[in-house]
Amino acid sequence: MKTAFLFPGQGAQVVGMGKDIYDKYEKAKEIYQKASEISGIDIKKLCFEGPQEKLNQTKYTQIAILTTSLAILEVLKQNGIQADIAVGLSLGEYVALIYSGAISFEDGIRLIQKRGYYMETLTPDEEYSMAAVIGLDSRKIEEICNKLSLENKFVVPANYNCSIQTVISGNLQAVEEAIEMLKEAGAKRVVKLQTSGPFHTKKLEKAKQEYKKELEKVKFSKPNIKVIKNLNGELYQEKEDFVETLSNHIVSPVRFDKAIKLMSEENVGEYIEIGPRKNINRFCEKRQQRSSSL
Repeated sequence: MKTAFLFPGQGAQVVGMGKDIYDKYEKAKEIYQKASEISGIDIKKLCFEGPQEKLNQTKYTQIAILTTSLAILEVLKQNGIQADIAVGLSLGEYVALIYSGAISFEDGIRLIQKRGYYMETLTPDEEYSMAAVIGLDSRKIEEICNKLSLENKFVVPANYNCSIQTVISGNLQAVEEAIEMLKEAGAKRVVKLQTSGPFHTKKLEKAKQEYKKELEKVKFSKPNIKVIKNLNGELYQEKEDFVETLSNHIVSPVRFDKAIKLMSEENVGEYIEIGPRKNINRFCEKRQQRSSSL
């Protein structure tokens, strides 16, 4: 039975995230300090004090979540907790790649800082929104989005999270119309997300092109554990074209549903989510208790 580490993306941010880890573990402090030095951003202050409005800005959200996830990951490594497979949701894929050794810590921080900046600033000047649709088949969601697109309204599936949850992304008015139609179609819940852009859609084509230039400066390595791609739910290959994969990642839907299927096929029995949560200390403490009792 294998263990998988799962890393979240935007929407997981909350003021105060990572403070419990920072206060308790020296290794976590080192991660925040190192990331702040590389980025020129006081990430500790951003994560611990906010304000939430600033933390919700993509150019800050991505680097804040990345740093918090890496700090927690460092604590897990210190406690001997490791994974056979890693997968992240959108920006979380970068934590997985750093963990696997495919991207260095320094390059990961620099890339995510640029990624967040381009994704926030290089979009058409319109109002956007994203919403999670729960309890409705993705084919029905696609059908409703297609219907609205025939009326020149932009809304598309952006994250296929699992069989019962899909995230839509698009212009604010189109998303709001889609929400009503999705509820009428039988969705159990539709929840707007704390995001500020039309992520994983064609609206970010300009951001993709600029970000591609940043990717071309980076030296990538073969992952030393299995990492699953968002693009298609398949594993990164030995001769992966990281520049193409990670630039297309910005404008393509996230297929986390396929990643879940692959993890099942890979015999994953333990799933550990690593991100801005409050339970990681308890997890480590329980693991230490189990180890000491053997």
